[in-house]
Amino acid sequence: MNKTVVKTPEEKKRSFFSRPGSQKFIVLLVVVFLFIFFSIFSENFRKYTTILSIMDYSYYIVLMAIGVTFPLITGGVDLSIGTGLICYSLAGGYLVVHCGWPTWAGMIVSVLFGILIGMLNGVLVSIMSLPPFLATLCTCMITRGLGSICSKSFGISWPTSGSEGSWFRDIFKITIGDTKYPLGFVWVLLLVLLMAFVLNHTKIGRYTIAIGSNKEATILSGINVRFYHIMAYVISGLFAGLASIAYSAVFSTVQPGTGAGFELEAIGGAIIGGVSASGGSGSVGGSLLGVFVICLLKTGLPYIGLQANWQQIITGLVLIGAVMVDILKKKKAATV
Repeated sequence: MNKTVVKTPEEKKRSFFSRPGSQKFIVLLVVVFLFIFFSIFSENFRKYTTILSIMDYSYYIVLMAIGVTFPLITGGVDLSIGTGLICYSLAGGYLVVHCGWPTWAGMIVSVLFGILIGMLNGVLVSIMSLPPFLATLCTCMITRGLGSICSKSFGISWPTSGSEGSWFRDIFKITIGDTKYPLGFVWVLLLVLLMAFVLNHTKIGRYTIAIGSNKEATILSGINVRFYHIMAYVISGLFAGLASIAYSAVFSTVQPGTGAGFELEAIGGAIIGGVSASGGSGSVGGSLLGVFVICLLKTGLPYIGLQANWQQIITGLVLIGAVMVDILKKKKAATV
Protein backbone atom coordinates (compact mmCIF):
# COMPACT_ATOMS: atom_id res chain seq x y z
CA MET A 1 0.00 0.00 0.00
CA ASN A 2 1.49 3.34 -1.08
CA LYS A 3 1.78 6.04 1.52
CA THR A 4 1.59 9.74 0.76
CA VAL A 5 4.37 11.68 2.41
CA VAL A 6 3.27 15.12 3.54
CA LYS A 7 6.08 17.60 3.99
CA THR A 8 6.02 20.19 6.72
CA PRO A 9 6.31 23.87 5.71
CA GLU A 10 9.92 23.88 6.97
CA GLU A 11 10.77 20.88 4.80
CA LYS A 12 9.14 22.48 1.76
CA LYS A 13 11.10 25.68 2.31
CA ARG A 14 14.32 23.75 2.73
CA SER A 15 13.73 21.68 -0.40
CA PHE A 16 13.19 24.80 -2.51
CA PHE A 17 16.38 26.56 -1.43
CA SER A 18 18.39 23.37 -1.75
CA ARG A 19 17.45 22.97 -5.41
CA PRO A 20 20.35 23.73 -7.79
CA GLY A 21 18.32 26.20 -9.86
CA SER A 22 16.65 28.07 -6.99
CA GLN A 23 19.23 30.85 -6.71
CA LYS A 24 19.30 31.27 -10.49
CA PHE A 25 15.54 31.76 -10.41
CA ILE A 26 15.87 34.37 -7.65
CA VAL A 27 18.63 36.19 -9.55
CA LEU A 28 16.48 36.14 -12.70
CA LEU A 29 13.69 37.81 -10.72
CA VAL A 30 16.19 40.41 -9.51
CA VAL A 31 17.25 41.12 -13.12
CA VAL A 32 13.60 41.58 -14.16
CA PHE A 33 12.88 43.74 -11.11
CA LEU A 34 15.88 46.02 -11.74
CA PHE A 35 14.95 46.46 -15.38
CA ILE A 36 11.34 47.36 -14.51
CA PHE A 37 12.44 49.63 -11.64
CA PHE A 38 14.89 51.67 -13.73
CA SER A 39 12.44 51.79 -16.65
CA ILE A 40 9.73 53.26 -14.40
CA PHE A 41 11.93 55.96 -12.87
CA SER A 42 13.88 56.89 -16.00
CA GLU A 43 12.45 57.44 -19.45
CA ASN A 44 15.94 57.47 -20.98
CA PHE A 45 16.68 54.02 -19.53
CA ARG A 46 13.82 52.57 -21.59
CA LYS A 47 15.40 53.68 -24.86
CA TYR A 48 16.69 51.01 -27.23
CA THR A 49 20.11 52.68 -27.36
CA THR A 50 20.48 52.19 -23.59
CA ILE A 51 19.62 48.50 -23.83
CA LEU A 52 22.10 48.19 -26.69
CA SER A 53 24.80 49.83 -24.54
CA ILE A 54 24.11 47.42 -21.67
CA MET A 55 24.61 44.52 -24.08
CA ASP A 56 27.80 46.02 -25.52
CA TYR A 57 29.41 46.56 -22.13
CA SER A 58 28.31 43.19 -20.75
CA TYR A 59 29.93 40.91 -23.35
CA TYR A 60 33.50 41.00 -22.07
CA ILE A 61 32.37 40.76 -18.42
CA VAL A 62 30.09 37.80 -19.19
CA LEU A 63 32.86 36.00 -21.07
CA MET A 64 35.26 36.49 -18.16
CA ALA A 65 32.57 35.30 -15.74
CA ILE A 66 31.97 32.13 -17.77
CA GLY A 67 35.67 31.28 -17.57
CA VAL A 68 36.30 32.25 -13.96
CA THR A 69 33.34 30.10 -12.86
CA PHE A 70 35.58 27.03 -13.20
CA PRO A 71 38.45 28.16 -10.90
CA LEU A 72 35.88 29.46 -8.41
CA ILE A 73 34.15 26.09 -8.30
CA THR A 74 37.50 24.43 -7.50
CA GLY A 75 37.71 26.71 -4.48
CA GLY A 76 40.23 29.02 -6.15
CA VAL A 77 40.08 32.32 -7.98
CA ASP A 78 41.62 34.02 -11.02
CA LEU A 79 42.56 37.66 -10.46
CA SER A 80 44.56 37.92 -13.69
CA ILE A 81 41.61 38.04 -16.11
CA GLY A 82 41.05 41.81 -15.91
CA THR A 83 44.55 43.04 -16.68
CA GLY A 84 45.01 39.93 -18.82
CA LEU A 85 42.12 40.98 -21.05
CA ILE A 86 43.85 44.30 -21.78
CA CYS A 87 47.22 42.59 -22.28
CA TYR A 88 45.84 40.09 -24.82
CA SER A 89 43.98 42.82 -26.69
CA LEU A 90 47.10 45.01 -26.85
CA ALA A 91 49.27 42.12 -28.06
CA GLY A 92 46.88 41.07 -30.82
CA GLY A 93 46.07 44.66 -31.76
CA TYR A 94 49.74 45.61 -32.07
CA LEU A 95 50.31 42.78 -34.55
CA VAL A 96 47.30 43.88 -36.60
CA VAL A 97 47.90 47.64 -36.56
CA HIS A 98 51.70 47.91 -36.56
CA CYS A 99 52.86 44.62 -38.09
CA GLY A 100 50.26 44.26 -40.81
CA TRP A 101 48.84 40.96 -39.61
CA PRO A 102 45.27 40.12 -40.65
CA THR A 103 42.61 40.74 -38.03
CA TRP A 104 41.79 37.06 -37.62
CA ALA A 105 45.45 36.30 -36.83
CA GLY A 106 45.54 38.99 -34.16
CA MET A 107 42.37 37.54 -32.63
CA ILE A 108 43.92 34.06 -32.50
CA VAL A 109 47.06 35.46 -30.83
CA SER A 110 44.89 37.16 -28.18
CA VAL A 111 43.09 33.89 -27.39
CA LEU A 112 46.31 31.83 -27.36
CA PHE A 113 47.94 34.38 -25.05
CA GLY A 114 45.00 33.98 -22.67
CA ILE A 115 45.30 30.19 -22.74
CA LEU A 116 49.05 30.44 -22.02
CA ILE A 117 48.52 32.65 -18.95
CA GLY A 118 45.70 30.38 -17.82
CA MET A 119 48.02 27.39 -18.05
CA LEU A 120 50.66 29.28 -16.07
CA ASN A 121 48.08 29.99 -13.36
CA GLY A 122 47.10 26.33 -13.29
CA VAL A 123 50.70 25.17 -12.94
CA LEU A 124 51.38 27.65 -10.14
CA VAL A 125 48.27 26.59 -8.23
CA SER A 126 48.12 22.86 -8.90
CA ILE A 127 51.74 21.76 -9.29
CA MET A 128 53.64 24.40 -7.32
CA SER A 129 50.88 24.58 -4.67
CA LEU A 130 50.75 28.38 -4.52
CA PRO A 131 47.56 29.82 -3.02
CA PRO A 132 45.26 30.78 -5.95
CA PHE A 133 44.91 34.35 -4.67
CA LEU A 134 48.68 34.87 -4.58
CA ALA A 135 49.44 33.03 -7.83
CA THR A 136 46.87 34.91 -9.90
CA LEU A 137 47.71 38.22 -8.22
CA CYS A 138 51.28 37.72 -9.48
CA THR A 139 50.12 36.97 -13.04
CA CYS A 140 47.78 39.96 -12.76
CA MET A 141 50.83 42.20 -12.26
CA ILE A 142 52.78 40.33 -14.95
CA THR A 143 50.07 40.77 -17.60
CA ARG A 144 49.69 44.43 -16.68
CA GLY A 145 53.39 44.96 -17.39
CA LEU A 146 53.41 42.77 -20.49
CA GLY A 147 50.52 44.76 -21.96
CA SER A 148 52.57 47.95 -21.78
CA ILE A 149 55.61 46.19 -23.26
CA CYS A 150 53.58 44.69 -26.13
CA SER A 151 52.14 48.09 -27.08
CA LYS A 152 55.29 50.06 -26.20
CA SER A 153 53.13 51.97 -23.66
CA PHE A 154 50.85 53.38 -26.36
CA GLY A 155 47.12 52.82 -26.80
CA ILE A 156 46.11 50.45 -29.58
CA SER A 157 43.15 51.04 -31.87
CA TRP A 158 41.91 47.93 -33.64
CA PRO A 159 40.45 48.53 -37.15
CA THR A 160 37.53 50.92 -36.82
CA SER A 161 34.11 50.43 -38.40
CA GLY A 162 34.23 50.81 -42.16
CA SER A 163 37.97 50.25 -42.45
CA GLU A 164 39.74 47.16 -43.72
CA GLY A 165 39.68 44.37 -41.17
CA SER A 166 36.85 45.85 -39.10
CA TRP A 167 34.57 42.87 -39.81
CA PHE A 168 35.24 41.48 -36.30
CA ARG A 169 33.13 44.28 -34.82
CA ASP A 170 30.09 42.92 -36.67
CA ILE A 171 30.42 39.69 -34.66
CA PHE A 172 29.03 41.57 -31.67
CA LYS A 173 26.86 44.30 -33.21
CA ILE A 174 25.45 44.21 -36.70
CA THR A 175 23.70 47.07 -38.51
CA ILE A 176 20.74 46.31 -40.77
CA GLY A 177 19.31 49.40 -42.39
CA ASP A 178 19.40 52.11 -39.74
CA THR A 179 19.08 49.73 -36.78
CA LYS A 180 21.86 48.09 -34.81
CA TYR A 181 21.30 44.63 -33.33
CA PRO A 182 23.23 43.04 -30.41
CA LEU A 183 24.37 39.95 -32.29
CA GLY A 184 26.95 39.28 -29.60
CA PHE A 185 24.22 38.27 -27.18
CA VAL A 186 23.44 35.27 -29.40
CA TRP A 187 27.08 34.12 -29.29
CA VAL A 188 27.23 34.65 -25.53
CA LEU A 189 24.12 32.51 -25.02
CA LEU A 190 25.57 29.76 -27.21
CA LEU A 191 28.82 29.81 -25.21
CA VAL A 192 26.85 29.71 -21.94
CA LEU A 193 24.95 26.63 -23.17
CA LEU A 194 28.18 25.00 -24.35
CA MET A 195 30.04 25.56 -21.10
CA ALA A 196 27.00 24.56 -19.03
CA PHE A 197 27.14 21.24 -20.88
CA VAL A 198 30.89 20.99 -20.23
CA LEU A 199 30.39 21.68 -16.53
CA ASN A 200 27.52 19.25 -16.02
CA HIS A 201 28.12 16.46 -18.53
CA THR A 202 31.87 16.06 -19.11
CA LYS A 203 34.77 14.81 -17.03
CA ILE A 204 36.34 18.27 -16.91
CA GLY A 205 33.20 19.72 -15.38
CA ARG A 206 32.42 16.88 -13.00
CA TYR A 207 35.99 16.69 -11.72
CA THR A 208 36.13 20.48 -11.36
CA ILE A 209 33.14 20.25 -9.02
CA ALA A 210 34.68 17.25 -7.25
CA ILE A 211 37.94 19.16 -6.60
CA GLY A 212 36.00 22.03 -5.05
CA SER A 213 33.79 19.71 -3.00
CA ASN A 214 36.53 17.50 -1.55
CA LYS A 215 39.95 17.61 -3.13
CA GLU A 216 41.45 14.91 -0.90
CA ALA A 217 38.69 12.43 -1.66
CA THR A 218 39.04 13.19 -5.37
CA ILE A 219 42.77 12.40 -5.20
CA LEU A 220 42.10 9.15 -3.35
CA SER A 221 39.59 8.09 -6.00
CA GLY A 222 42.43 7.93 -8.55
CA ILE A 223 41.55 11.04 -10.57
CA ASN A 224 44.39 13.08 -12.06
CA VAL A 225 43.52 16.13 -9.98
CA ARG A 226 46.49 18.20 -11.16
CA PHE A 227 45.43 17.94 -14.81
CA TYR A 228 41.80 18.89 -14.21
CA HIS A 229 42.80 21.63 -11.79
CA ILE A 230 45.05 23.13 -14.47
CA MET A 231 42.25 22.80 -17.04
CA ALA A 232 39.97 24.94 -14.87
CA TYR A 233 42.47 27.80 -15.13
CA VAL A 234 43.07 27.15 -18.83
CA ILE A 235 39.34 27.60 -19.42
CA SER A 236 39.46 30.84 -17.45
CA GLY A 237 42.37 32.06 -19.60
CA LEU A 238 40.63 30.98 -22.80
CA PHE A 239 37.55 33.05 -21.98
CA ALA A 240 39.68 36.00 -20.89
CA GLY A 241 41.20 35.83 -24.38
CA LEU A 242 37.73 35.76 -25.95
CA ALA A 243 36.73 38.66 -23.70
CA SER A 244 39.68 40.65 -25.03
CA ILE A 245 38.23 40.36 -28.53
CA ALA A 246 34.82 41.50 -27.30
CA TYR A 247 36.45 44.45 -25.52
CA SER A 248 38.39 45.40 -28.65
CA ALA A 249 35.18 45.31 -30.68
CA VAL A 250 33.29 47.61 -28.29
CA PHE A 251 35.96 50.21 -27.48
CA SER A 252 37.78 52.23 -30.10
CA THR A 253 41.10 52.32 -28.22
CA VAL A 254 42.67 49.89 -25.73
CA GLN A 255 44.88 51.64 -23.17
CA PRO A 256 47.79 49.88 -21.40
CA GLY A 257 47.75 49.82 -17.61
CA THR A 258 43.97 49.47 -17.43
CA GLY A 259 41.74 46.47 -16.72
CA ALA A 260 42.23 46.29 -12.95
CA GLY A 261 38.75 45.86 -11.48
CA PHE A 262 37.21 44.03 -14.43
CA GLU A 263 37.92 40.73 -12.70
CA LEU A 264 35.96 41.86 -9.64
CA GLU A 265 32.85 42.42 -11.75
CA ALA A 266 33.20 38.98 -13.35
CA ILE A 267 33.88 37.22 -10.04
CA GLY A 268 31.14 39.21 -8.32
CA GLY A 269 28.67 38.29 -11.06
CA ALA A 270 29.55 34.62 -10.74
CA ILE A 271 29.06 34.65 -6.97
CA ILE A 272 25.79 36.58 -7.22
CA GLY A 273 24.69 33.96 -9.76
CA GLY A 274 25.20 31.14 -7.28
CA VAL A 275 28.83 30.04 -7.52
CA SER A 276 29.84 29.09 -3.98
CA ALA A 277 32.49 31.36 -2.50
CA SER A 278 34.12 28.28 -0.95
CA GLY A 279 33.89 26.14 -4.09
CA GLY A 280 32.10 22.92 -4.90
CA SER A 281 28.99 24.29 -6.61
CA GLY A 282 27.88 26.80 -9.20
CA SER A 283 26.54 27.16 -12.71
CA VAL A 284 27.49 29.01 -15.88
CA GLY A 285 23.91 30.20 -16.42
CA GLY A 286 23.87 31.67 -12.94
CA SER A 287 27.09 33.56 -13.68
CA LEU A 288 25.44 35.07 -16.76
CA LEU A 289 22.48 36.30 -14.71
CA GLY A 290 24.74 37.60 -11.96
CA VAL A 291 26.72 39.70 -14.42
CA PHE A 292 23.50 41.25 -15.73
CA VAL A 293 22.60 42.27 -12.17
CA ILE A 294 25.91 44.15 -11.95
CA CYS A 295 25.55 45.63 -15.46
CA LEU A 296 22.00 46.83 -14.75
CA LEU A 297 23.14 48.46 -11.51
CA LYS A 298 26.10 50.17 -13.22
CA THR A 299 23.94 51.42 -16.07
CA GLY A 300 20.70 52.14 -14.26
CA LEU A 301 21.84 53.89 -11.08
CA PRO A 302 23.22 56.98 -12.89
CA TYR A 303 19.84 57.38 -14.59
CA ILE A 304 18.19 57.87 -11.19
CA GLY A 305 20.84 60.33 -10.05
CA LEU A 306 23.25 58.14 -8.05
CA GLN A 307 26.96 58.73 -8.59
CA ALA A 308 29.69 56.13 -9.11
CA ASN A 309 30.47 55.87 -5.38
CA TRP A 310 26.92 54.77 -4.64
CA GLN A 311 27.04 52.30 -7.51
CA GLN A 312 30.04 50.59 -5.91
CA ILE A 313 28.43 50.56 -2.45
CA ILE A 314 25.15 49.04 -3.69
CA THR A 315 26.97 46.46 -5.83
CA GLY A 316 29.08 45.52 -2.80
CA LEU A 317 25.97 45.11 -0.65
CA VAL A 318 24.37 42.88 -3.28
CA LEU A 319 27.54 40.76 -3.33
CA ILE A 320 27.50 40.47 0.49
CA GLY A 321 23.88 39.33 0.25
CA ALA A 322 24.81 36.65 -2.29
CA VAL A 323 27.62 35.34 -0.06
CA MET A 324 25.27 35.25 2.94
CA VAL A 325 22.74 33.23 0.92
CA ASP A 326 25.51 30.77 0.05
CA ILE A 327 26.50 30.44 3.73
CA LEU A 328 22.87 29.89 4.80
CA LYS A 329 22.41 27.25 2.09
CA LYS A 330 25.46 25.35 3.31
CA LYS A 331 24.29 25.53 6.93
CA LYS A 332 20.83 24.21 5.97
CA ALA A 333 22.38 21.43 3.92
CA ALA A 334 24.56 20.45 6.87
CA THR A 335 21.54 20.15 9.17
CA VAL A 336 19.55 17.90 6.81
